[in-house]
Amino acid sequence: MDPGTDSTLSAGRVLVVDDEKPLAAMVATYLARAGYDATVAHTGPDALESARGHDPDVVVLDLGLPGLDGIEVCRRLRSFSQCYVLMLTARGDEEDKLAGLGAGADDYITKPFSVRELVARVAAVLRRPRTGLYPAEPARVFGDLTVDLAAHEARVGGLPVGLTRTEFYLLAALSARPQQVMTRRQLIDTVWDPAWVGDERLVDVHIGNLRRKLNVDPGHHIDTVRGVGYRMVAR
Repeated sequence: MDPGTDSTLSAGRVLVVDDEKPLAAMVATYLARAGYDATVAHTGPDALESARGHDPDVVVLDLGLPGLDGIEVCRRLRSFSQCYVLMLTARGDEEDKLAGLGAGADDYITKPFSVRELVARVAAVLRRPRTGLYPAEPARVFGDLTVDLAAHEARVGGLPVGLTRTEFYLLAALSARPQQVMTRRQLIDTVWDPAWVGDERLVDVHIGNLRRKLNVDPGHHIDTVRGVGYRMVAR
């Protein structure tokens, strides 16, 4: 789809970043056919420039890029964008997956992959609630932590915390059921998609990022229930 197309008529804006030009073009073509406004970039610096210019809803990001690798691109992207980041990793490369999630990626898909599966994954993340679409309700308060669904914001000691969308949705899911344990699978079904298939440890990485940003120790607000999952507590 032409980048100049009116994005209000599209299902969402997607930036595809991969130095394999034929692959990037094929993915963009499938996305365009599915109704998305798709653009491509082939290097790390070009990806950041395109993200600033087009404000994508989703970035499909390969980790092996010239100029800047995908981990650094993701880290810099998070300094100015709350878009979803779906990273592309080599099959079985667990270190890359964990590093990408730690840098702020929301999800991953392994190469080689089905383009139809990738388009379905893009559609799944865009089905998540957007800011302001939560039912009106009072903010949830857990000691010095406030989870404000209407404002799509978490605050610690009254100061806002910069969370990714996935981190905020995890916090929203846990805070909706205080004192109740949610398994990793339940959190994936709620925050990602019931059809999501992959390593459930991605939940652990995002919870770790969430705790670090909230500046809380394990067990303070978010308990780990060993071998089961997590629960929200008021402390």
